[in-house]
Amino acid sequence: MSIEVRVPTLGESVTEATVATWFKKPGDAVAVDEMLCELETDKVTVEVPSPAAGVMGEIVAAEGETVGVDALLATIAAGEGAAPAPVAAPVPAAAAAPAASGGSVDVMVPTLGESVTEATVSTWFKQVGDSVAQDEMLCELETDKVSVEVPAPAAGVLAEIVAPEGATVEASAKLAVISGAAAGSVAAPAAAAATPAAAASTGKDIANAPSAEKAMAEAGLSADQVTGTGRDGRIMKEDVARAAATAAAPAPTAAAPAPAQAPRAPVAAQDAAREERVRMTRLRQTIAKRLKDAQNTAAILTTFNEVDMTEVMGLRNEYKDLFLKKHGVKLGFMSFFTKACCHALKEVPEVNAEIDGTDIVYKNFVHMGVAAGTPQGLVVPVIRDADSMSFADIEKAIAEKGKRARDGKLSMAEMQGGTFTISNGGVYGSLMSSPILNPPQSGILGMHKIQDRPMVINGEIKIRPMMYLALSYDHRIVDGKGAVTFLVRVKEALEDPRRLLMDL
Repeated sequence: MSIEVRVPTLGESVTEATVATWFKKPGDAVAVDEMLCELETDKVTVEVPSPAAGVMGEIVAAEGETVGVDALLATIAAGEGAAPAPVAAPVPAAAAAPAASGGSVDVMVPTLGESVTEATVSTWFKQVGDSVAQDEMLCELETDKVSVEVPAPAAGVLAEIVAPEGATVEASAKLAVISGAAAGSVAAPAAAAATPAAAASTGKDIANAPSAEKAMAEAGLSADQVTGTGRDGRIMKEDVARAAATAAAPAPTAAAPAPAQAPRAPVAAQDAAREERVRMTRLRQTIAKRLKDAQNTAAILTTFNEVDMTEVMGLRNEYKDLFLKKHGVKLGFMSFFTKACCHALKEVPEVNAEIDGTDIVYKNFVHMGVAAGTPQGLVVPVIRDADSMSFADIEKAIAEKGKRARDGKLSMAEMQGGTFTISNGGVYGSLMSSPILNPPQSGILGMHKIQDRPMVINGEIKIRPMMYLALSYDHRIVDGKGAVTFLVRVKEALEDPRRLLMDL
């Protein structure tokens, strides 16, 4: 029997995706929930799991192809122990109709992307009792990286909201229930929902993950002590670890919230009435955690210098019109700083390295992170191989990444893998600051406001446009000499941009 693998629902306003990577090829054996391929949209990366066990058949949509929602991706030849045929919703549609008519459909958390295991329900757009149309937006989830919209898998009435606003849900958890779904609109979700029902009537006969079975045996736990979060309630290894931790340390878990509230001093009643308490978004929570982890882990030190921006500003003013006409993008200061940093990183490679256990990993490339402020919080999109890019390529990449960051359309892959970061606080008027590292990176350059100041030039006082530079670095790997040398090389390159052309 052949089972179809189709494109899952991608979210409101997202109608197509690109097949990025196939992890399996025709003839390979696949298990239930094993990752088959990865799709990329303009918002998130979506992983497509196998709906059944069997053998990989035909790959219909090759890597690089653009596919629409519910498009056929591949087929699986069901083998011994494969998932029941009803899981393959697109094939036995007629069989699903009687169960779907007047029945209910579960609304599940969609695939959140690689390394993302949970999300927070930020907003429900529908209330219990509201009528919903298929693909109509039901709610929005927030992860530590992106926002994910959840559409209705079928038309009907919202009968129950399982996860209210503010609740933290794991991947594949149930969000809500839609009742009275029409047979024609249920499609895949209805057939998928039939499987848990069948399992409930005959007892749980769904095979748990082998790693989970081993972990349960080692922890001395039985299956009824663990809540499965995999497809159709399968118990995964992470579920066992979570259950074991809860069983081993219930007291500390219950006491955990108390220290978080301790630092807050008592507030007078008249002041409390004028306060507003807002829950931190997951993105803000992640930013806070990562920055605190950086302080706790790295030996962060900051060294300062100042740069005369006369030459860069003169060069920019002279060529900005020609640059815009030829390349279609404005010539800004960021390309000069990016080029200067790439040049300095070649001479001081430890600033571009990272610590991995007891090893130092030197990078023979520069993936430049450019910190950008957005309404949702600080994000750091990465410009890959910036050391091999031209001024025009860098300006185009910064403009494109910045726009996508402000629109909330950056994918997780676009914010990972950076080796060094530049943060420009000068756009907000900052005169001097000490930036904090973006782990596991070992260096970050802080740019600041350009301000006219009196400077002594060849024994004469002259007014020059000056900028303070700050380099924060991990003293575990970067010595003071290396940090100062790096900053001096950046200063020299900016004060005489011709040095970049001469590789001096």
